[in-house]
Amino acid sequence: MSAVDADMILVQAAEKYRIALGDRLVAAYALGSLAHGGFSELVSDIDLGLILSDPLTPNDAEVIQAVAEAEKKQGSALHQRLSVFWGTPTTLRGVRDGGRFPALDRLDLIENGRLLVGSDAREGLSRPSAGELLIAGAEFALDYLAGGRSDRQAPQNLASMRPAGADAAEKIRSPQVLLRLGVRELTKFVLFPVRFLFSARTGRVGTNHDAVIHYLEDANAPSTTLVKSALAWRTVPPVDQATTAELLRTEMLPLYLHYIDEHINRLDGLGEHELAGEFRQWRDRLVR
Repeated sequence: MSAVDADMILVQAAEKYRIALGDRLVAAYALGSLAHGGFSELVSDIDLGLILSDPLTPNDAEVIQAVAEAEKKQGSALHQRLSVFWGTPTTLRGVRDGGRFPALDRLDLIENGRLLVGSDAREGLSRPSAGELLIAGAEFALDYLAGGRSDRQAPQNLASMRPAGADAAEKIRSPQVLLRLGVRELTKFVLFPVRFLFSARTGRVGTNHDAVIHYLEDANAPSTTLVKSALAWRTVPPVDQATTAELLRTEMLPLYLHYIDEHINRLDGLGEHELAGEFRQWRDRLVR
């Protein structure tokens, strides 16, 4: 299936939300690679952003989840990759809590959102600060890449995103485990740290290509062969399993230690010592 098919899935989902939410749906947007480019039919998510009218109602989350689950049951692999972000003007501005629109995705909405349904409602939304982007990326990494945080519930829909069947540290340390998860999870586990580093350093939401180019420009960055290879795997999966396993064995852990160490310093610099401590614990689990 192509980007055209993926775009059709987004349009159909947006129409289902228009029916389910009625006049409360102010706007629906394509986000992610279908908005800013770089879509891969092998690995990309199908990201949809919804802006609802204020105020949130008690059943908004249930309605949005029900439509998303119905769309995911349509049969194709792309349908199953649908991810929905939502909020109201006041939650997107941080005036009220609620919805599901983390800082990185909120910035993507502001910078790249492509209107599908309704009227553009982004005027007045403020860009997340560099600190917000760092914290949001760090929390996501702990939940998805490190296996979850013991002191809080994972964000909505994140638990279902986590690949099952192996300890998080094992996925990073064991090439065979990661290869068994398939090319989608393989590329995510390699490229997520690269993208989080890009956002932390630049205050921007970059494409995978942008993030990789930025990473490769760092003369001190390790694991550059793995990072370049993972970008290529988004289009053509690795064929030689033995060579790929050896590359993962030698370069995956150095990539993660580089990422974790930089984030520890940045989080400590922001005064986010609890988050920095969780990154230190993650590091200890990886090198144990």
